[in-house]
Amino acid sequence: MKREQGSITKPEYESLAIVRSAVRRFCRSSERAARTVGLTPQQQELLLAIRGYPGRDWTTMNELAVGLQLRHNSAVGLVNRCELIGLVQRLPHPDDGRQIRVCLTEQGEAVLGRLADRHRLELEFLQRLLHRSALELLDHLDPP
Repeated sequence: MKREQGSITKPEYESLAIVRSAVRRFCRSSERAARTVGLTPQQQELLLAIRGYPGRDWTTMNELAVGLQLRHNSAVGLVNRCELIGLVQRLPHPDDGRQIRVCLTEQGEAVLGRLADRHRLELEFLQRLLHRSALELLDHLDPP
């Protein structure tokens, strides 16, 4: 059975609701975890964006702004606040004198590591939930 473009089935709505709920659950859990170690959720996101940058353990200010979906000046302010409390540091870029690398300090690494342990448990739960949801959706879809 061919569906009209833009139409969505009840099982697909249910799956979308499960995914949206799972994402929100993870975000709330992450926000609470950040606060328990004295960080704002935005500070945690900054640390993760730096440590999780593909292929390296530092980023530029522009990369942070894009990755965090912030204006450049907002990213600078966030980095400034994290630098003041010893979580990040700015280092000169070895290949481009116009760029500054933003890196985690040992303290930033330690805080992020504690948070990552908490997130791992939540991610494992969500993975099981989403896997079940995906299987249920496949059961309801029409064969090609």
